[in-house]
Amino acid sequence: MSPNPVATPAELLARADTLARSLAEQSATRDRERQLPFEVFEQVRALRLGTVHIPRAFGGAGGDWRDVAQLFITLARGDSNVAQAFLSHFVFIERLRLMGSPAQHQQFLPQAAAGVLFGGAAAERGGAFRGEVATGLVRQGGQYRLNGTKHYCTGALFADVLKVRAVDEHGQMVAALVPATRAGVTRLDDWDGLGQRCTASGTTLFDDVVVFSEEVLPMARWQTERHHSGASAQIIHCAIDAGIALAALDDALAWARRGIRPVKESGVQRAQDDPFVLHTLGTMATQARAAEALTLHAGSQLAQAAEARFSGAAAATELALEASLAVAAAKAVSTQACLAVAQALFDVGGASTTLARHNHDRHWRNARTHTTHDPVAYKYRALGDYWVNGTEPPLTFSY
Repeated sequence: MSPNPVATPAELLARADTLARSLAEQSATRDRERQLPFEVFEQVRALRLGTVHIPRAFGGAGGDWRDVAQLFITLARGDSNVAQAFLSHFVFIERLRLMGSPAQHQQFLPQAAAGVLFGGAAAERGGAFRGEVATGLVRQGGQYRLNGTKHYCTGALFADVLKVRAVDEHGQMVAALVPATRAGVTRLDDWDGLGQRCTASGTTLFDDVVVFSEEVLPMARWQTERHHSGASAQIIHCAIDAGIALAALDDALAWARRGIRPVKESGVQRAQDDPFVLHTLGTMATQARAAEALTLHAGSQLAQAAEARFSGAAAATELALEASLAVAAAKAVSTQACLAVAQALFDVGGASTTLARHNHDRHWRNARTHTTHDPVAYKYRALGDYWVNGTEPPLTFSY
């Protein structure tokens, strides 16, 4: 029997935990052999995990951003590749709710609640600065035509519909919502990063793709107005980093409990009693748990900002600012935590932890690859500039 599509957030999180435990058992092999998780995303559809924060009026669970943060921590602890490939679906849902028309809500939100997965195609190479877009959406009669090349299209191979960032003929930013199998769309499996190997973060080509008017989402307003949408994308990155840290910690603790050999000069008979091993594991646990806690705290603040925006509360802009700052802090801490914990794993067990059959290095490779999304130094700078000078974070989709 298929699960009820109108589940509670708690039920969906329980389903995610069960799935994540299975993913954790497969993750080392999947990474080593680069097995793309197509069958996992069939499970994700069946379990309706993408409905966590869709309003109940549209068939979703009606959860908030703390629920989303917990979902992604859980999934990333099992396999950070699956979590990252799932990210664009949640970003799309929030931006649709914020930027879309009531008619678009009625069209797309029930689809997502029924198990349709949305992927992203935003980043491009070239240009003077990160984030510049050359992909064009041009009107032709009553329709549009989409042309361009996108890179780092994480999860696009697993998605049913792609949200494609473009500029229209007036130079305004828009998103085109295009079925992934529409004529002119070509998804390539050409991602060869050192980590996150199974995210299918490859190239997507758009060659004179037909786009209908109801599939165009205007974004330009939100480049100049404070909102919570950027922080909602960032909180998922925080959760993925926290999950990577917890996964590395899990492997380190399992290794220590199996009976590693002590160093002779330690003066103890068991390595589990070595104060330096215990200190290392305690430090790792503290870093991972701090990242988790700060991410969930930021998720709660983001939930307040989203609720204020969608209810029309006067405090929406102020709460969006507070959420942006909280998420920036979580991003800074979670970035450092996943890198530090993934590296410290090898201090627990010595040379034998580096053997290829264990594939422990995937945690560091995943952490190092995923944390390149946003320069963490700019998060610290934005926080310092606010607390010292009262300067608000930039109006970009990264805050």
